[in-house]
Order: sequence, then structure tokens, then C-alpha cells
Amino acid sequence: MPAQKPNLLFDFGGVIININYQLTVEAMRALSRASSTIEFNQQSQSELFDHLETGRLTPSEFRQGLRRHYDLEATDEQLDAAWNAMLLDVPAERLAFIAELRAQGHQTALLSNTNQIHIEEINRRLKTQYGFAHGIADCLDRVFYSQQVGLRKPGPEIFEHALREMNWKADETLFIEDSIQHIETARRLGLPTLFLTPPLTLTDALPAAIRAFSSPA
Repeated sequence: MPAQKPNLLFDFGGVIININYQLTVEAMRALSRASSTIEFNQQSQSELFDHLETGRLTPSEFRQGLRRHYDLEATDEQLDAAWNAMLLDVPAERLAFIAELRAQGHQTALLSNTNQIHIEEINRRLKTQYGFAHGIADCLDRVFYSQQVGLRKPGPEIFEHALREMNWKADETLFIEDSIQHIETARRLGLPTLFLTPPLTLTDALPAAIRAFSSPA
């Protein structure tokens, strides 16, 4: 039987923080002497980005890889600014909503494909805007970053790692995500899912998903 109050496993980009991948693509192209387009979007990305997001490349090695693969002529600061261009805002109402869900008894965790450069930038913004000492980790019971775990979605291993670490059962855990390839993996593992496609937002769609989860069949 599913739990009356499902565990909530959140993606980060496109769910809690707003994201625009095209802004980074355009910013990187502007730095390229050959007007190269980086191989990075919501659906897929090149090995360079995979390796950054699983901790197999340091930020310094990643920057050098960008320069080499895409003929970029830029300082470290310019590359970081272009890489961070995709990161938009974290709406206050989403943070308040997550706090309300935790107060209602839901256990919460984040499962995010991300990297050191983005983590540091997001944490800096959250500290400035909301006074968070530890970034988004201040709002959740646990945070799982691909860069720290060494695994990334859509591989099943990172889902299994998070469930094991949280001592959660798959069928008692609602996964909230905006990328279909990650939703598909979660479904194969037995997690109920909320596919958060535009124009839906977390605060719009999650209450109904929780009600549907908790209602008897």
C-alpha cells in the first residue's frame, strides 16, 4: 500500500529553479571563434558535460575542455558566466510550498544532475536572496547531486542510491521531474511520477499529484 503521505523526490532545474538552456548555448557561441554550438540541452549532452556532472572532471579541466572542443577564447570568469547563464530564479513561493509540505509530514529530497560550478553559483544566490547557509539543502531533508554521488540520471543507479540512502520504498516515493528520459527511468523502477511540463509549475501541479497518490484506487 502506498504511504498516505508520499516521500517527495524533486529534480532541481525546471522544477525548483527556473532554467533556460538556450541562454548558455548562446553565451558559449558568442565566445567561440568558430561560432561553435555546444552539445548540451535538456535531452542530451556530450561526454564533456557528463564527466563534469559526475565529478570526473574538475572545473578547471572542464573549462580547458570547453576551450579545446568548441574553439572558445575566454577567461575562466567568462566561461563560468556563460555556463551559469542558464540558471534563472528560484521563486519564493516554491520554497514556501516545500516548507509547507515538510510541515505536513512529507519527507523530501533532491536528485539533481549538476556540477560544482552551478552548485556554488546557486548557493551564492540563495544565500544573498534568502539567507540560506547551505543553499537548497536548507529546504530539504537530503540533497543528492550527481557531481558528488558520481552517478547521473537517467541511469537507474542514482535513483537506487537515493532510495537506499533515504530508506524509501519506490512505490511510496513521488518523483517530480521535467525531463522525460528521467521520468521513464523512475517509472521502470516503480516510482510514481509527476512530469512537470510547461506551463505547469511545482505549485500548480504537485498538490493534485499528491491527492491522486493518496487516494484509494
